[in-house]
Amino acid sequence: MSKKIILTGGGTAGHVTPNMALIPELKKKGYEIKYVGSYTGIEKKLIEEMGVEYQGISSGKLRRYFSMKNFSDPFRVLKGFKEAKKIMKDYNPSIVFSKGGFVSVPVVLAAKKYKIPVIIHESDMTPGLANRIAMKGASVICHNFPETAASLPDGKAVLTGSPIREELRHGDKAAGLKSLDFTPDKPVIMVMGGSLGAVAVNNAIRGALDELLDKYQIIHLCGKGKLDESLKNIPGYKQFEYVKSELTNYFAAADLLVSRAGANAICEIAALQKPNILIPLSRKASRGDQILNANSFKKQGFSEVIEEEDVTKESLVNMINQVYDNREKYIDAMAKSNNNDAITTILDLIEKNAK
Repeated sequence: MSKKIILTGGGTAGHVTPNMALIPELKKKGYEIKYVGSYTGIEKKLIEEMGVEYQGISSGKLRRYFSMKNFSDPFRVLKGFKEAKKIMKDYNPSIVFSKGGFVSVPVVLAAKKYKIPVIIHESDMTPGLANRIAMKGASVICHNFPETAASLPDGKAVLTGSPIREELRHGDKAAGLKSLDFTPDKPVIMVMGGSLGAVAVNNAIRGALDELLDKYQIIHLCGKGKLDESLKNIPGYKQFEYVKSELTNYFAAADLLVSRAGANAICEIAALQKPNILIPLSRKASRGDQILNANSFKKQGFSEVIEEEDVTKESLVNMINQVYDNREKYIDAMAKSNNNDAITTILDLIEKNAK
């Protein structure tokens, strides 16, 4: 009998990349894989490029604020649940692995209806709304931070860490510098605002370009639709909406990272032992999970943190210089951390819980 698994998760790259890290290892273990995501989310393109069967369902968002879409989205969720039930019935997977995001909720609930085991992965310090709804149907809930266990149901929590794509560890620095037309004589900063971009981070970096480019070269991953055409021919500064195939080489080329504090992004940064400055998403635009993630990393000595409201040209330049000058301190702290082998741990859980 063939082993079948459904992977789900979407909305941002952070809900997809851990699944992408698991896919090569699941294939090695003989699993037939289907990915269920939204019709047009970022996950569709990323997963189809890996040669995995993809099936879209209707998806709605559960908002904590007033929006006219709050009246129509419940119907989208119900439609998604109906579509997910049909997928479960037709495909009959041995297990479902969910990385979260609102598209995952109807998938997990449909699996529960058909008594299909579900493993959920919660990356952030505290569970998001989608996972809080979905966790009732889960057999196991994997998590990144030790503190998270207190927020999870007794007997279900397993500290696994986050699956890191193996290829990220094997970048070629020289190839990265060459493709960017950068010199090996100046340090490289890579700025990552998340797959959707970060306006505050983008503006601060661009406002400080004159000063920063005296000392550094900059790779700027600015998010979809956020390129600044007026800056495209500046030597030592390269901007991209999103990078896929070259990302491993760009990570290898980077001496310092400026990033949002999404859990998967910062776990990749820690695994690669890159000195970094985290600018978490403001509480005004989120539930504050990135602030908790960032402060945990600062406490462990991995990172420095600037709150979004405190980001200015001066604060950013000063912090970049401080972290770069003391970079060995951060590298040492990350090297000494006891990172779990998340992929092996999660694969073991999948094998043990699959029906």
